[in-house]
Parts: sequence; C-alpha cells; structure tokens
Amino acid sequence: MDEHAAVDAVDDPVTVDRIAADLRDLGVDAGDTLIVHSALSELGWVAGGPQAVVDALQRVVTESGTIVMPTHSTQYSDPSVWTSPPVPDDWIPRIRESMPPFRPAVTPTRSMGAVAECFRDYPGTRRSQHPLYSFAAWGADAAAVVDAHSFANGMGEDSPLARVYERDGSVLLLGTDHATNTSLHLAEYRADIDADETTAGAPIQRDGDREWVEWTDIEHDNGDFPDIGAAFEAECSAAITAGEVGAATTKLVDQPALVDFAVEWMSEQR
Repeated sequence: MDEHAAVDAVDDPVTVDRIAADLRDLGVDAGDTLIVHSALSELGWVAGGPQAVVDALQRVVTESGTIVMPTHSTQYSDPSVWTSPPVPDDWIPRIRESMPPFRPAVTPTRSMGAVAECFRDYPGTRRSQHPLYSFAAWGADAAAVVDAHSFANGMGEDSPLARVYERDGSVLLLGTDHATNTSLHLAEYRADIDADETTAGAPIQRDGDREWVEWTDIEHDNGDFPDIGAAFEAECSAAITAGEVGAATTKLVDQPALVDFAVEWMSEQR
C-alpha cells in the first residue's frame, strides 16, 4: 500500500511500543531464534518506518535471542543468466570485469524490503559472506548463524537456514506469505527430488583484492511454495500462530516443523 493507504489502514500510528506488544501477543519471546520476512507497507503507517520495526524486534527478542533476516543481493549474480531484464551479450564481459565486489558491510539488498535493508547494517548485526544469498543476524548466536556460510549450495546445510533449524527457530511472516519463505529452500536440498545443478559466480573482496569466484548450487524453484505453505497450515495448525502486527496479517511458524513437512511434500509432489 502507498503512504495514503497506510494512514487509512490504522486508527493510530503504529509505534515501536505497539509493534512490540503485538509481537508478544503473537508468541515472540525473549531468547527466541527468529528468521524474519517482512513487508513494511502492510503494517500501516509506522512512526519511524523500518527502524521502528527493527527496534521492536530487538526489544522483544533481546540480546539473549537471535534475529535473522535474508539480505540477498542477486544483482551480484553472473550477468549471463540475467532475465529480469537480460542485458546485451556484448555488455556481459564488461559487467563481469567492472562490477564492484560484494562487501557485506556496504552491498545493498535486492527485493528484500525496507526492514531487511535497514537491519543489514544495524549496530551489532553480522552479515554472511555469500554474495547472492547472504543473511544478517543480531543477538546471542549471530556469529554462529552467519559466519560459516558456504558459497556452494547457499541455502543448504552450510547456510544460516540450517543453523536456525538446529536452534528450533521460528519464521516470522510479517505481512508476507510463504511465497517468500526462504526456509522452504532448505527443504529443497533435503528432499528426494532430482534438482538440476547450476554454476554461479560473482565478484567478492578477498584480502583486499577483487576476485571472481564460482560455485555449484541447485536450481531453486519457489513456484510451489504457496501450495506447500497452505498444505502445512491445513495439516499442522498447532505449529502456526496467526495474528496482526499493526495492520499486517502475521504468522509465527515453527521452522523445523515446516522444513520437515516441506521435505516430505516435495519428495512426493515434485
């Protein structure tokens, strides 16, 4: 919604205090490990914008817990595979040679939303080194979640998604739905499916120098994520709490339960 619609969506400004209270009512608590997907515009008019959302999350989860957000920068993929839009073939070598290297502290996110873009360089936040599929984390286990993020199979077993799973974490869908739920990608690696492999590449900075690196990964497919999410919610309602944060329809989801369900669903349906 635009800013006029955001004002009309709520009776009062959505404040840090209100967001924090709504999160607690939903079941978010101090010490939780929480991976957050958010759409700021769905909350209504927020006093302070994305900063208010990050402040409220930190207030509720506290430094005893861990907040994680996807901070993907898919503009750092190989230009030869770009489709939205594609670039002329004769541009590709120049782009590969001249693109600045991915740097966790400064490289912006792409299509991750205002909250994740705000969160990625918040004081105390750490961001993983993956040039396409980085995650940022803040709190007690931030380093353990993001520091050993493998380039190969970037949302698989050596990714922050698996570290959240190990900690019995939760997914917070804050005004979003399962179509953007990155935890379902972890299930793609674990499911018994015949996923195609691809080679990806990007420029990174290593020891002060720019370096082009390449790695292998699977071809990701989120086209059935809404179907998986709907089936999970129908069959595993005890693993989900739904409510509102501001004006946003919000769901708190047991991440391991969701991933385990998705592994079985993909193995049968894909």
